[in-house]
Amino acid sequence: MRSHWRTLPFLVAAVAAVFTLAAPPSALQADALNQVEYAPQHESLLYRRDEHGHHHMGPPKTVLNETEILRSHAPTPPSYYTVDFEDAVSGEHGHAGLMGAHIIFMSLAFFGALPVGIALRSVKHAWHGFSMILFYVFVILGLAAGGLYNKLTPNMYEGNKHGLQGYLILLLAVGISTMDLIALVSRLVGYITAVRSGEETFGVRAAWNIIVLDREAHTRADPAEYSNLVAEPEEYDAAELKAREMEEEAEAEPIHIRRAHFVEPIDTSIAPNHDNHDDHDDHDETAQWANSVEPPGDRGSLHSDDTLHETTHWISTKTSLLKRIGRGIFATAERILVFAGYLQVVTGIVDYTGGCRQNWINGCLAHLIKGSIFWAYGLVTFARFLGSFSSLGWAWNRAPSRSYPSAEFVESFVIFLYGITNTWMERFGALPGDPFTTKQVQHISIAVMFWFAGLVGMGIESKRVRRWLASGSTAAVPVAKRSQEAVAEPPSYIASFNPFPALCIGITGAAMAAHAQEYVFQVQIHMLWGNLLTAFAVLRCLTYFFMWLGPPRSILPSRPPTEALASFFLACGGLVFMFSMEEVTIAAMRRGHDDMMMFLNVAVAVTCLAFCWTLGVVAFKGWLKSHTHASMTFHSSA
Repeated sequence: MRSHWRTLPFLVAAVAAVFTLAAPPSALQADALNQVEYAPQHESLLYRRDEHGHHHMGPPKTVLNETEILRSHAPTPPSYYTVDFEDAVSGEHGHAGLMGAHIIFMSLAFFGALPVGIALRSVKHAWHGFSMILFYVFVILGLAAGGLYNKLTPNMYEGNKHGLQGYLILLLAVGISTMDLIALVSRLVGYITAVRSGEETFGVRAAWNIIVLDREAHTRADPAEYSNLVAEPEEYDAAELKAREMEEEAEAEPIHIRRAHFVEPIDTSIAPNHDNHDDHDDHDETAQWANSVEPPGDRGSLHSDDTLHETTHWISTKTSLLKRIGRGIFATAERILVFAGYLQVVTGIVDYTGGCRQNWINGCLAHLIKGSIFWAYGLVTFARFLGSFSSLGWAWNRAPSRSYPSAEFVESFVIFLYGITNTWMERFGALPGDPFTTKQVQHISIAVMFWFAGLVGMGIESKRVRRWLASGSTAAVPVAKRSQEAVAEPPSYIASFNPFPALCIGITGAAMAAHAQEYVFQVQIHMLWGNLLTAFAVLRCLTYFFMWLGPPRSILPSRPPTEALASFFLACGGLVFMFSMEEVTIAAMRRGHDDMMMFLNVAVAVTCLAFCWTLGVVAFKGWLKSHTHASMTFHSSA
């Protein structure tokens, strides 16, 4: 245990280095930058920034220069917001109430009825159909309010895609519901056929379970979703008894020593009682020998039967695999609808306020897409903290099964995709032969870091690569001296401690906190969200440090407090990332709202609201599972 604490000075030094990188430049550095202003004309070309307002040589400005802005951007045209609020002050009649009704009904549909319906489907609850009907009722009311608003208000945003995207999303929702109805009719036909053929006996409860709930007549829920999570009732006593025996045996040892011990998974299977290990091995060998003996008779017929059995088993396995793939695609498509609702919120705000037009479009897309990724990443991380994905071992718990990829592998894969796409997107809008600007080099290098750091993260999470990396130590031991104790996995192998996803986000935050900007307010808001992302990286590393000292021993979510803070900083940083786009900051300065406290408080308030929504959805799904599956009594392991 003492060797673990020797790493603490290195951790403190690393944390100090991260915050040093994220800190603003010192006075000497600022003076050195200011001297660039007095460089000769031929030298100033070497320091020229890109065309988006980063060509200043002196300190950031404090007063808005409208003349300079109009040289590269057209005047901001009026929008729906100005029609509903600013023109209403001068006597014009707006229709903000209809727009408010449209927002409320669509929010209730995509962030209320839809997540509830997904949770109800996961346990095959009888009210799932009612939740989907409620979803479409809210959608129809929202569409009616939006359509009436469009009829009474002139078109203030030519070429907007908000409506078209909305109808495509609704088409996807209708397609999913159509598949539900087809499956319902198929179950109805199958049940009627089974009753007529005598395979089933008609009963109201059986018909309801099979046709409506898609359950077997005597099962409570889909076992595939809850495999390795819920044991049978007769297995509870065996599991609890073994856990208590482990506690009593280790009661005399200090807690830090007990946490370092490797604990074998609790075996709840009912196995025959053997006197010793040798008898068990002999029994297994005898069983294998007995199964391999061919009975007398026609061996050709026996071979044909075996071949038929193997073919049938292969077809059944393939059919089961296709069903699982289909269910996975269906569940993914259904959950995509929630993120599609978030996309409609973002595009709706853009259209209503009249933003992201003409020369603003590239910067707007970059900030909204990348900021939304960090925002969603933060919400998913908070859901992991609450206990979501615990069946996969992603809730900082011991995975019930090792057949799933780790959460760090998924994070590294997403980071890899993020980097490999953004590497080429930074040149959008540039003409052939244009030189690389400073801004493009900055952002492309960050994307390349995401690309290859994601590859490294995926490589570390690969079990095969881990075996390759461990082959050096195993090859050094002669075969005659090898023992099971020598190659026993250390306790840290239970969990994954992959710092590369946090490294990418932390370096991105530190770099963006030092991003050169035209105005002081823009510098401040970039420093704000950059430091928030850096704080996420520091807290994630602290999570790994403490989890490495005491790896998870239970399949229950461990809920490390560092992850609660990390997820909040990540989501809040992604939201401020979206707020920091140039058009928004300039609009805030024009209206006298360039106040850092206001932007931070708005971001924190929206993040807290989203976290409450996430907690409600996860808790509701857990409540449903607790009422549809047999409960288990937990015991303290402290």
